[in-house]
Amino acid sequence: MNTGSQKKELPVRYGFYDRLKAEFPSQIIMDVTEVCNLACVHCPHPTFKKSEHYGGRHLDPELNRKMVDEVQTAGRGHTQYIRYTSNGEPLVHPQIYDLLDYAVQHSGVMVTLTTNGTILHEKRIGKLLASGLHLVDISIDAFLPETYAKVRVNGNLDVTKNNVLKLLELKRQAGVATRIVVSFVTQPENAQEAGAFEAYWKDQGVDYVVIRRLHSNAGGVPIIAEQLRAGQRDTSRYPCLYPWERILLNPQGQLAFCPQDWVHGSVVADYRETTVREVWQSELYRKLRQAHLQNDFRQHQFCGDCPDWQQTRWPGAGRSYADMVQEFMAAP
Repeated sequence: MNTGSQKKELPVRYGFYDRLKAEFPSQIIMDVTEVCNLACVHCPHPTFKKSEHYGGRHLDPELNRKMVDEVQTAGRGHTQYIRYTSNGEPLVHPQIYDLLDYAVQHSGVMVTLTTNGTILHEKRIGKLLASGLHLVDISIDAFLPETYAKVRVNGNLDVTKNNVLKLLELKRQAGVATRIVVSFVTQPENAQEAGAFEAYWKDQGVDYVVIRRLHSNAGGVPIIAEQLRAGQRDTSRYPCLYPWERILLNPQGQLAFCPQDWVHGSVVADYRETTVREVWQSELYRKLRQAHLQNDFRQHQFCGDCPDWQQTRWPGAGRSYADMVQEFMAAP
C-alpha cells in the first residue's frame, strides 16, 4: 500500500516480531464466496470461473462461527483483525450479515469487509452499519467512468460511486464509528487517475484512500506475473510476509497460507478437522517459513513460482494495509 511516504529500508531480519505472532496469526482472511458479479482485468476470476477449481461455493456459517470463536480464545492478544473478503464478492453470500454480525459480537477484534460496492444499496448499508462492523473497504480502481468500465468489467462507476456516497451519508446520520475506505489498484489502464481519485474521495469524507500496488494473484494473471518477474531479474528475493502474518479460510472449508491462491496450491488442511493454532504452529508451517528464509522452494513450488513476494511489506519496511488498521485501532 502506497501512502507517498519515503521508502524505508527493509528489516535486517525476518520472522516473528512487532505484530507478527508465533502463537496465532495477526490476520484472519475469510474468503466467503467464489461467486462474483464483475470480471476485473487484474483479477483471475474470469479464468477461475471456467476452471475445475470453481464450484460457486459459499462458506459454511458453522465454520465462520468456529473461526470467530477460535480468534476470541486462542487468538486473544495476537490477532489484529478478521477480514471478510473473497475470490468473489462477499455481499453475494446469502448469509453474509449473519457472518459479520457474529464476528463483530464475538471475536473481540476488529472486523472488516472488502467489497466492490456494486450491490451496496441502502438496505444493505443499513444492515452493515447496524452490525457495528468496524471497517468497510470498497474497491473502485478508477476515477473516470470509461476507465472503470475497462478495469471493472460489467460494473458501472455511477452506481458504485452513488452507493459509496450513500454509505457515507448514512454513516454520518447514524453517528456510527464504522471506518469507510476506498481503494485503487494502480495499473496501466488507470495510473494517470490515481491523484484525482485520491483527492475526490478525501473530499467526500472517507477515512482513508488506499493506493495499492499491482500484483499477479500468485501468478493467476500471467501477463502481470511476467511483468513483475521481468522487473525482479536483478533483485535478490526476500521472504514473503504471509506465512508469518495471516491464514485464510476458503469457501470449501480449507485453511490456506496464501490469500492470492486461486488454484488451491496453498491449502494446508481441512478446518473441520483441525484448528488454526495447530496449523500455525505445525511442522508444515515451520518448513514453509524455512523455505522462504532460505529461498529454497524445491518443496514449495506454489511459492517458488509466485512473483508477488516483492509486493508484501514487513513491519517497519514500508506502509501496509495492516498499518492502516493498526492506526484505526489506536485512534479514539
